Amino acid sequence: MENNPLLKSYDDDSTKIVNLPIDGVLDLHMFQPSEVKELLPHYLAECMKIGIFEARIIHGKGSGMMRKTVHVILGRIPEVISYRLAGEDAGGWGATLVSLRPKET
Repeated sequence: MENNPLLKSYDDDSTKIVNLPIDGVLDLHMFQPSEVKELLPHYLAECMKIGIFEARIIHGKGSGMMRKTVHVILGRIPEVISYRLAGEDAGGWGATLVSLRPKET
């Protein structure tokens, strides 16, 4: 979707900029867990700015380290109403669905 805003994030060697569309789906496969600590809250804040209040975070199935990192971060974001593992149609335990509370103006 070319008209969506983009979030610019540096990849793991901090030399290349990665443009991420703000569309409510964040695929973390190209990021390290240490990068997600800053990226995830910023991404969700950008989603809320443009009226996206349901997001899908794709962390992969793997060892579960990225999933745990994502869930810890989500638990610390006041605007997160709830989060849960996705159903099989949306990635199963390789993705987390997030409901966000609009910020009061």
